[in-house]
Formats: sequence, C-alpha cells, structure tokens
Amino acid sequence: MVMLKDKLRKESGALAKAKSVRSSARKLNLVAASIRGKEAAQALTQLRFEKRRVAQEVRKVLQAAVANAENNHGLDVDRLYVAEAWVGRSFVMKRFHARGRGRSSGIEKPFSNLTIVVKQREEGEKNMTAKRARGFSKKPAAKAEA
Repeated sequence: MVMLKDKLRKESGALAKAKSVRSSARKLNLVAASIRGKEAAQALTQLRFEKRRVAQEVRKVLQAAVANAENNHGLDVDRLYVAEAWVGRSFVMKRFHARGRGRSSGIEKPFSNLTIVVKQREEGEKNMTAKRARGFSKKPAAKAEA
C-alpha cells in the first residue's frame, strides 16, 4: 500500500493535519468544501472573512500546508492550490446536564480531524473549479428554442 506522503512527493504536493478540532465533522466539512480546488491565496482570503468559528482552524491548517510545501518540498507558493480537503470524525466527549426532578440528559461534544493537501499547478494546467461549479449549478440549463 502506497502511503499518502510518498504519493505526494511524486506528485509535488504537501499536506497538513489537525487532530481533535473542537467541532462536529458536518460543520467542519462545510468550510472545507468551500475551499476545495481553489488557489491557496484565494482560499486563505476567503477563510479570513468567513463568519464560522471553525474557519480560523481551517485557515491555520491551510497555512501550515502552504508552509510545508514551501519549506519541505520547495514548491512555488504562488502556484499552489487546495487539491484535497477532507474531514473525519474523532472522539466524542460525553457530559451530562442536570434536569428537573432528579433526572439528567446527555450532552455530546464532538471532535473532528482535518487534512488539507496542497499541490502545485503545472504551467499549462487551468483552474477547473469554475468548470466544476458550473456543472453543479442549481439553475436549469437554458433550452435552445427552435
């Protein structure tokens, strides 16, 4: 089985991980999905002004991935893009909340893992995010009237 780090060395990429991010995987994945396929600089700017609290954690991991690409792999920072960003569930802290009449109810505090992979675009390679975004548009395609 080929390890992810070895695969990235061949494909000129770098990764960064964050373990035990204090957020549910579902909420974290919304922010991670918003930067997939984007240029690294554009993604950092978007995360800087994102309203969600967890966006700052994602921004830190993305900055770490860019720094790894520059320092460890010697990649050009201006040509980096977010190739992959995925989220996985981690552990869940369980607490209790005292309720009326001597009862209790549970509180779950989920944690998540985040991995971001950045790669360097080749000279002739175009940005495919606009093309992909067009394919997932909710607007119906304009019908050709005959």
